Amino acid sequence: MNNLQSRIQNQESKIGIIGLGYVGLPLAIEFSKKYPTVGFDLNEERIKQLKGDIDKTLEVDEKELNAANLKYTTDVIEIDDCNIYIITVPTPVDKYNNPDMKPLASASKTVGTILKKDDVVIYESTVYPGATEEFCVPILEKESGLKYNTDFFCGYSPERINPGDKEHRLTTIKKITAGSNKNTAEFVDMLYKSIISAGTHKASSIAVAEAAKVIENIQRDVNIALINELSMIFDKLDIDTTEVLEAAGTKWNFLPFRPGLVGGHCIGVDPYYMTHKAQEIGYHPEMILAGRRINDTMGKYIADITINKIAKAGINPFGAKVAIFGITFKENCPDLRNSKVPDIINHLHAYGCETKVTDPFADITEARDKFKIDLLDLDKISKIDAVIIAVAHGEYKRIAKVQWQKMFNSKGIFIDVKSIYEKDYFTDTNIIHWRL
Repeated sequence: MNNLQSRIQNQESKIGIIGLGYVGLPLAIEFSKKYPTVGFDLNEERIKQLKGDIDKTLEVDEKELNAANLKYTTDVIEIDDCNIYIITVPTPVDKYNNPDMKPLASASKTVGTILKKDDVVIYESTVYPGATEEFCVPILEKESGLKYNTDFFCGYSPERINPGDKEHRLTTIKKITAGSNKNTAEFVDMLYKSIISAGTHKASSIAVAEAAKVIENIQRDVNIALINELSMIFDKLDIDTTEVLEAAGTKWNFLPFRPGLVGGHCIGVDPYYMTHKAQEIGYHPEMILAGRRINDTMGKYIADITINKIAKAGINPFGAKVAIFGITFKENCPDLRNSKVPDIINHLHAYGCETKVTDPFADITEARDKFKIDLLDLDKISKIDAVIIAVAHGEYKRIAKVQWQKMFNSKGIFIDVKSIYEKDYFTDTNIIHWRL
């Protein structure tokens, strides 16, 4: 281990990044500025695009890609001379909301086949506390024939990437680090300190670091669920939620959460990793699961509100034409993972509505393959009865009032999920404006 530390200090080590998505690519770019680095991904199309300086996630621009001293490959042989492996593969849930560990198992198996004495394997994937050492390490040992903490070592440094966020980038977000023993912890911390300008926080164990990561998103999930539930109550009381939150927000310690759809690779998924582990040890988590139930039903709630407003306007919901603006899981980002917008669309179809979907960020092919939805250009949206602003892309905020009016038939229902407009914005029009 001391030898490896010395090689890092002398910039003689070689790093292999396993998985080149939203997390792995920015990490590989930064490490390549200091150390020989190879980016590995099984997706041949992804590797082809990166070699052409194209990042469809929009996390890294063409200039950064072009300047990077980084090798890309789908061939495991080309990373077998690395002595540091950083695994950044996704950790989704299955259709029953149970942790799907297959990507993590596959990546661990791949690394295990090329693992050598004194190598270090660092995991960034979000998991339940204990997963790295209980689930991943045995795979590494089995595939390599090496002994944990004797022949090879492990670290954990949870990803904190916020897709689409150009302010909070990899290097400007403080990094949690941890290692399988004291020396490894020091090494992992030193490694990340060399690229993270915001600094690091060295956790006392891998399990502590795993737990810290997963509760970050649980906290957000539960708080958003609270606001979502309050927004439903306020709607029945004919009270505007945004106005309530603005008033409450004048107190210094009021937390600025807003209602909305909760999807994405982390916040809508990670709570299930913690509840899985809790139930495994005999504890039934109530608050976490309650928050999940609320947030998982928001798509249906938005659809029901839309149908209600359409019917009250004297429009037959069956055959009503509804335009959905945005299908990604968050604004100004092409990420479709775990988007809850399809929930809205599916429930509208159950009522007999016709839907048109547009999104300037989403990939047309990916939307069709993942959701069986054909995206339309904005200029194709016309003669509709209702609009649902499901995702607050910046482009939608720049659409003029008169342009919105031209999209509708005689009457228009405007469902403003993210409250991009003031309550009285459409007062002087034939548009009925509702916001969550």
